[in-house]
Amino acid sequence: MNIPGLLLAAGSASRFGSDKLRHALPHGVPIAVQAARNLKGELARVIVVVRSADARSAFAAEGCEAVVCERADEGMGASLACGALAAGKADGYIVALADMPFVRPTTIAAVRDALSKGAALAAPYFRARRGHPVGIGGRFYEQLLALGGDEGARQLVAAHEGELVKIPVGDPGAIRDIDRPEDLTPPIRV
Repeated sequence: MNIPGLLLAAGSASRFGSDKLRHALPHGVPIAVQAARNLKGELARVIVVVRSADARSAFAAEGCEAVVCERADEGMGASLACGALAAGKADGYIVALADMPFVRPTTIAAVRDALSKGAALAAPYFRARRGHPVGIGGRFYEQLLALGGDEGARQLVAAHEGELVKIPVGDPGAIRDIDRPEDLTPPIRV
């Protein structure tokens, strides 16, 4: 099935104090590059939505496509629309956030597999808390293109809550995003 990953990496990182997506994790890999690697390990095609052209090369080195979102200042919804447009019509999309480098490959695979089995929407749940990435069926392509603002696909998922396949995972990375430097340590213990 044609299920590309859409990695949203066009945010402003205002709470971090610097470009958090380029901040190196303890093993030396930038936060956003690690998130891209995790997606690319489970998906044949990954499109990274970036704010500026100078960010493209890091993702190209990982085998990912990068697209500049001219409307990035509008928020996550505009970035998601940009990614969906770059991907084109597909059987589904796996939407991931570049500030979530700790999502396990098994979690990404579980969301992909749910879409492959016909789920309209799919998301991992860690300890009853919805996480990322979120799987969105291809039938929502037009709605994805129409997104704007800073909510991403939140309203789309809420409007179709009854169709959401909830995937229980033992992956704390599914709910762990990096907003501030102190979010990098300590890791969530299971």
